[in-house]
Amino acid sequence: MAISSFKFVIRPNTCKEKSMKPLLIWICITAYLECFGIKMSAKTETVTISIQQELKETETPKPISWVVVPDESGRSLLILQGGKVLVIPSSLKDSQVRTFMELAPEEMIIKDFEEGLLGLVFHPNYKSNGLFYLYYTMQRPKRSVLVERRVKNQKKMELDLKHDRTLIEIEQPYWNHNSGVPEFGPDGYLYLSTGDGGKANDPHDFSQNTFSLLGKVLRIDVDKAEGALGYGIPEDNPFKNKPGYRGEIWTIGMRNPWRLHWDIQSNTLFCADVGQHQKEEINLIQKGGNYGWSFREGTEAFSLKNRKPSGEIEFIDPVFEYGHDEGTSVSGGIVYRGAKHPELYGHYIFGDWGTGKCWAIEVKNNRTVSKKYIEFMLDGEVINDLPKFVNGKPESPFKPVNFCMSAENELVLLDWQGMIYFTN
Repeated sequence: MAISSFKFVIRPNTCKEKSMKPLLIWICITAYLECFGIKMSAKTETVTISIQQELKETETPKPISWVVVPDESGRSLLILQGGKVLVIPSSLKDSQVRTFMELAPEEMIIKDFEEGLLGLVFHPNYKSNGLFYLYYTMQRPKRSVLVERRVKNQKKMELDLKHDRTLIEIEQPYWNHNSGVPEFGPDGYLYLSTGDGGKANDPHDFSQNTFSLLGKVLRIDVDKAEGALGYGIPEDNPFKNKPGYRGEIWTIGMRNPWRLHWDIQSNTLFCADVGQHQKEEINLIQKGGNYGWSFREGTEAFSLKNRKPSGEIEFIDPVFEYGHDEGTSVSGGIVYRGAKHPELYGHYIFGDWGTGKCWAIEVKNNRTVSKKYIEFMLDGEVINDLPKFVNGKPESPFKPVNFCMSAENELVLLDWQGMIYFTN
């Protein structure tokens, strides 16, 4: 039946309050159109935030993460993909920046697009034990490693050169999809995301392979050693002692998770997972969950691989996804808990590395209830405006690789092209 065959009438006297008439009309028209599968939605709100570039006189090529030193000093560490870690004073003065440690890039990197030093996290008891953890790639053989190091003099922030303990080594068949950024949860255990091994289409089906640590989120106890392992496996891990499963596995079906983030206040673990050709996704990580790759990409079946589950598998949907008309490679992401931008408080903030487009989503009861676009303005100009596409690929002056928190819980933006931005 054609839409034109309906006569739709709204009687003004059905609503005595004039202020309610526009709302009533909107509700009626929306309900009418949705009968035919036509949805009406309000325009997404855009928030404009002014930023300024810091550390202009310091060379910061390919910044990966900004981590606050948990000692109330206000200092932070800036992690560079090439292997260098810089100590940044609370004043952000370039003259006071110094090198904390440096890994040999020739031992880590053949292709610097996704290999190198990818993450650093401090132990929850850092003040008493001085421990921190690095996640990076190594060559010959190609692998990813999680290593424990120690600060011997916390006041001076001096590295203990003798303490170097490897916890995990994961063989990598290819150079890409190395993931990174380990995180400690409120339970004191370390969570580590891993990519599917690289190349395209998950050629070895690692993500759904429960004997493999690739394409997973892992959960380990760094304070214990179990058998030949350099770490312990918590007793409540979902697959511990289950035949056919590695006990370290917390979740299955990841492609290339580009950072985990624990929002301690809401006890929620966020994970941004980079897609291939269809969808970029934000997931809420749940114990024992299966997030679908490479049976599917986002909420859609993965069309480039003729693969179906052998049995019934309950996949967990992303809490947010977007297509490649809006971006090409998602970069997570933090839940903002600062004071400068109350309109973003409690929102998960993330962006797209390819287009520079940025979002803030509010998540309640495991679903996204609102989204905002974020424009970042530098010297009066928006740096992440609509991108230009050249030969089908986006070109953007802003390539957000990570969204981090300062010592004051304010937003720090890392641009992979070498810029560090703070919000005003």
